[in-house]
Amino acid sequence: MPSDDGPIPSVEKCSSVEEIQDALVQLSARDRAVTARLDELIATQNTLSRDLGRLDLLRAHLGSQVVATRSISHGMLFGAADTAKRISSAVKRLDTEQENVKATLAMVEQVAELKACVLGVHGSMGAPQDWETAATYLSRASKIPADVIDGAFAEQIVPTAEVPDPPRITLQNAAESLCGLFLREFEKATKEGDGARVTRFFKLFPLIGKAEVGLDAYGRYVCQGVAARARQNLNSSGRRDGFFYGNALTKLFEHIAQIVDAHEPVVQRHYGPGQMTRVIERLQMEADMQGGIILDSWYEDKTVDRKLTDIKSYAFSFLVQSFLAPSHHRSDSPALRRSMEVEEDTVDMKNVDSLLNESGLMLGRWALYSRFLATKSQPLDTDQSNGERQLEMPKYLLTSTLFRKVNSHLLDPYVTMTTFMVRRSLEKAFQLDEMPSGLSLNMTKQIPASTPYITSAVDDVMYVVAQMLQRSLATSQRSVVASVLPTISRFLDGDFIGMIQRKMRDECYPKPVIQGSLPPEEQVLQFLVLINNLDVATDYIKRIVAGHLDPPDSSSAATTTNERLAHLHASFPFADDATFTVTNLRSMQHTFVTKCTDISTEGVTVILRQVIKPRIRHILTEAFRGADYAVTAADSDVSDSDSASTSVPARFTNFYNAVMRPIKRILTPTPFALLLAKTVPEMAALLERRLWTMGGRVSELGAIRLERDLAGVVAAATRDGKYELRNSFERCVQIAEVASMENEEWEELLEAEREGEELGREWALDREERKRARGLVAR
Repeated sequence: MPSDDGPIPSVEKCSSVEEIQDALVQLSARDRAVTARLDELIATQNTLSRDLGRLDLLRAHLGSQVVATRSISHGMLFGAADTAKRISSAVKRLDTEQENVKATLAMVEQVAELKACVLGVHGSMGAPQDWETAATYLSRASKIPADVIDGAFAEQIVPTAEVPDPPRITLQNAAESLCGLFLREFEKATKEGDGARVTRFFKLFPLIGKAEVGLDAYGRYVCQGVAARARQNLNSSGRRDGFFYGNALTKLFEHIAQIVDAHEPVVQRHYGPGQMTRVIERLQMEADMQGGIILDSWYEDKTVDRKLTDIKSYAFSFLVQSFLAPSHHRSDSPALRRSMEVEEDTVDMKNVDSLLNESGLMLGRWALYSRFLATKSQPLDTDQSNGERQLEMPKYLLTSTLFRKVNSHLLDPYVTMTTFMVRRSLEKAFQLDEMPSGLSLNMTKQIPASTPYITSAVDDVMYVVAQMLQRSLATSQRSVVASVLPTISRFLDGDFIGMIQRKMRDECYPKPVIQGSLPPEEQVLQFLVLINNLDVATDYIKRIVAGHLDPPDSSSAATTTNERLAHLHASFPFADDATFTVTNLRSMQHTFVTKCTDISTEGVTVILRQVIKPRIRHILTEAFRGADYAVTAADSDVSDSDSASTSVPARFTNFYNAVMRPIKRILTPTPFALLLAKTVPEMAALLERRLWTMGGRVSELGAIRLERDLAGVVAAATRDGKYELRNSFERCVQIAEVASMENEEWEELLEAEREGEELGREWALDREERKRARGLVAR
């Protein structure tokens, strides 16, 4: 059925009977639809009329309510709203008046308080001379706002006939008068040594607003004792005995520290937290004077300047000559010996060592003193949110004259003398160097039981290095660490290692006298001892550094960087000094260990090439001499009856041990393990070539015997080393294993290769090499 809302068809536009009929059908359908809708509307007209009537009734009631509401709003609420607005405005005006009254009352009370303070100050400073009460009145007056004191109301109300001046002028004059009076009384009490009066007047200065004057006076007071004690210590008897100047400087710093600790509570109680810094600055001025006198006296009395000149002119002739080319080396010439004797007389080592100890003592005390003052002068607002407090050197210390004198009179000479002591001790150690006696490569001869076998220079040099490091770190000075540690590292790398390397190259290089023979035993022994020197020196350096890095009384697991920093932070508390020290120690160790390891490795390679490698072929030849691997079942009974001492493994063990055991007896474990690790691959390569030469000359029974003998050779060659050394013989073992395989096993292996399956193990031999190994046995 067409929609009621559709277009009405036009009969006039129809051009055929069919179109007219279709239009008629549509019009009929539209007529029926319109008729149905009209019927529905007529049926609902009664309900609609009732609803419209109800709405008219409700509108009438709503109109009456609107009229009533308007009458209430105009007649009742309008007056209430106006009343509320007037009440609110009155309340606001009342609040403003109350605030003004309160402000006025407060100002009146403050002016009354000001007047009471002014009159109280004036009255107390009169005949009663009650200074404490006068100071208290001034303290109360200081709490009154400045605009009240300087206001017109106060200037009119406060002045009286007795006190006619404005309150500000009166208070200022009173404060100045009391300050001068307190200062005179304070200084008088200090001269008389009256501690009670000193304390009495000291605590009055902050009450009158003159805290800085009081702190300065107090600083001068405590400095009197410092100066007197310092002069007493410096003029005491026994001036040249022991570390006199070091002890005098120590007593000076200890006395100042005791004063700060004893007087800090008094200053903080009366002047507030952080005010002790001003007294400390005044004390530091006295410390500059007294400490400077001590350092100047030490520098002159010990003739440090002249000794530094002698040290800087020392030529180290022995070391210089030792590093010259062999053709220019004349260390044993009489002229050189006389030159070195004269040179040694120019510098007294004991005297330098004594100066070094005393200057190191003073540097350490200066470090403790600096840390103490830095802690006391730490700002109160230091950020500690990260749990770590970065301590900084106070500015008054960095700009002090004592700081400059510590650098010029202690730090610079200390670094120079330490540098000289390390290198001179190293030179002396090599001048007196001795090889261990009684060593021999003959296993039938007894040798000394004291191991490791090293020259005397190693112990001497490492002892000095340990002492110099200990002294340098004990100074707790970053500049000492920055200068001394790289210097020690440079001498160890250049002079110590260089001297050993030169001896290995020029004096005891193991080379045969006659072509084809073995090197002389004495040269081999000396060369081995020098390799030991490098290994033991490496171990010494590791232990020395670990002793300074790891905390004492700690487990071996406590080796983290944070724990080392915590351990060193006590000695190096400022900024990143502890981290800097750890870095330098680690750098020194790493450089030395790396260079020693490289030269030791080169030395082991020389021993392999010159001493062991020429004997490897002989060892294998003698071990396999007479070995018959073409044996048949008929010969097996006779062969099996041979004694164990004539077997291939037994002969190999005897010849191999004859070469390796004497060297093992001399070398330390680390270089011997390296030597063994280099020797075994050489042995394995030569043994593999020997096995390949047996092609077609091994019987099936001989292959089994070859595999057994080879296992014995491998066990003997690797017995003194790690198990991983057996991997070097893997190819040899697999050659013998393939040669002795049963036919069925070999066929299974070939089948697995053809099918591309896993062979059940990792083969060191490729396919062609396995076929070649299978061909060793004549089948």
